[in-house]
Amino acid sequence: MRDTSPPRRRLTPRPGSLWRHRDFLLLWSGESVSQVGTRIGDVAIPLLAVTVLGVTPWQMGLLTAAQTAGFLLIGLLAGVVLDRVRRFPVMIAADLARFALLATIPVAGWFGVLGYPQLLVVAFLAGLGTVFFDVAYQSVLPSLVGREHLVEGNGKLESTRAGAEAGGPALGGGLVQLVGSVGAVLVDAVSYLASAALLSRIRTAEPEPVPSGTSVRAEIGEGLRFVRDHRLLRPIVLCTGTSNLFTGVMQAALALFLARELGQPAAVVGLILAAAGVGALVGAVTAGAWTRRLGQARTIVWSLLVTSPIMVLVPLARPGPLLGAAAVGLFALGYGSVVYNVAQVSFRQAICPARLLGRMNASVRFLEWGTIPLGGLLGGALGEVIGPRATLLVVAVGNTLAPLWVLLSPLRRLRDMPEGE
Repeated sequence: MRDTSPPRRRLTPRPGSLWRHRDFLLLWSGESVSQVGTRIGDVAIPLLAVTVLGVTPWQMGLLTAAQTAGFLLIGLLAGVVLDRVRRFPVMIAADLARFALLATIPVAGWFGVLGYPQLLVVAFLAGLGTVFFDVAYQSVLPSLVGREHLVEGNGKLESTRAGAEAGGPALGGGLVQLVGSVGAVLVDAVSYLASAALLSRIRTAEPEPVPSGTSVRAEIGEGLRFVRDHRLLRPIVLCTGTSNLFTGVMQAALALFLARELGQPAAVVGLILAAAGVGALVGAVTAGAWTRRLGQARTIVWSLLVTSPIMVLVPLARPGPLLGAAAVGLFALGYGSVVYNVAQVSFRQAICPARLLGRMNASVRFLEWGTIPLGGLLGGALGEVIGPRATLLVVAVGNTLAPLWVLLSPLRRLRDMPEGE
């Protein structure tokens, strides 16, 4: 029988029309709510560890490592799984799991039984959920908005992340002052529940996963080989992985440096950390101008090369007028990171075949984010031996050297993605 039903509308909108793309707006909204909660948690959990549980620098390093260890332990497996199943249900399940886990912290706090081991376990298990969520959302974006909208879509998602980084830490510091660090963690937990509710309303039908007929080990190997052997992707991963290693070192030392060594209250710590978010927000707004003027490849090379050296101002901070030096250094870090990320994420999504997106993103996350827990352990050890201030000086030097990977690669001779990639 002849099908007389009207043709379905194309799911991908016309260029520049993502503001009218209902399902992208739901994805964007869910990610936005989640990001604000996460940034509150990024302040509340370290302050909870420092002020309530009285952790040592080494324990703070372990906590930092636990939050991101999932990318090192199951990141590659997550990529295989997400190339075999539809990704939106996985994202919703990850949100619900993170809500349930984080909600145990305020419950234990209210009953007076919260301890460091529980905080460590919750951070680790919630980090596993983050692995699946992050790999899934980066892999689903091309099929949701079309590859011609990747820069726009990633720019919008990055702008929200940047806005959350700008307002979340200040809001988190204020909440810690107002309701305590335990209550602030509850806000983080509820944000994941709201994100799951928004994502559940997305109607776009994902393409049916095509069975590969190969083993999990073979599929993991294919994703890793694609990243390893691609002449343009490999230096990007090495640069980001090196930068993230020192980010992990910084995360282990920064809260201790600001709260203990500089003696700042939670609200001030939140405001200083918010400087990175303000820089990220400005970076998200101006990333398009960078790529239009320089091209994606040159933006990847120059964005971190110009901004990373300013990080040296963070360990130079002192109580009083020089406290602003930390804010300026974190602003530069946030700005350069977002401009770099908008360019490099869109670049790698565009050069990867659709069937490999999950494994490519998981391999990249494994190689890039797997260095953060190692950095956390390194930061904890350095904090014990040389102190938080000297540890942050090591971070500044390491972040300055990280862009050499892309500067010395074929990317420096390109403007945009070459024909045939």
